[in-house]
Amino acid sequence: MSDRMMVVGAHAADFVWRAGGVIAMTTQAGGTASVIALSYGERGESGELWKEPGQTVERVKELRHAEAEAAAKALGATFTCLDLGDYPLELDKDALGRLADVIREFGPDTLITHTDTDPFNPDHPIAFEVTERARALAAGAGVASAFKTITPPKFLQFEPHQPELCNFTPSVFADITSAFEAKQAAMAEMKAQKYLQTYYAQRAEQRGNHARRASGRSEIRYAEAFKRVIPDVVDAL
Repeated sequence: MSDRMMVVGAHAADFVWRAGGVIAMTTQAGGTASVIALSYGERGESGELWKEPGQTVERVKELRHAEAEAAAKALGATFTCLDLGDYPLELDKDALGRLADVIREFGPDTLITHTDTDPFNPDHPIAFEVTERARALAAGAGVASAFKTITPPKFLQFEPHQPELCNFTPSVFADITSAFEAKQAAMAEMKAQKYLQTYYAQRAEQRGNHARRASGRSEIRYAEAFKRVIPDVVDAL
């Protein structure tokens, strides 16, 4: 179980669908979880909000912030948005430095973000690229450097919406059965993307089936899938 988990999403709601269960598992066990959104998804992921007459970008951001903050609270986590814009998400050296500083300051032992491939969402691979670079900068490749560094955290990708088309093959199934109610509560807060709530509840059930078959643990009902980017280092197999 992670003691300090950080989840970096391209948009405000990404953490809820794909890692809400493991976030809740971490905090329910006494750990700390931090959610970082690179943008609010105000342009590309807030379609329902733009149906309101007279809607503005700033109002959409306010609503998305409120939703994400309430969802993070339901999981026992904190929420921070760097507000870097979306569709397209474009990150310069300063944005990279900001994220590296956030990672360095929090010092996660587990870091989770998007896949490096997504043919349908141009922001997701960018989020992976900047998170990968920021992790490397914060950790200094695990050696002494001219700046403060942290112990390299475990690094994983969470499951994308279309896994087969994003080169995603799970290497980890996390049992989230005891935290599934918290995940449902968090998903319910994301009213701008209601249509995803049923999809990701079903996905958790499907991955629970895969986890049962992979482990023989019949008590698993719900799970989330992840792919390791950096191999785990263990003392024994």
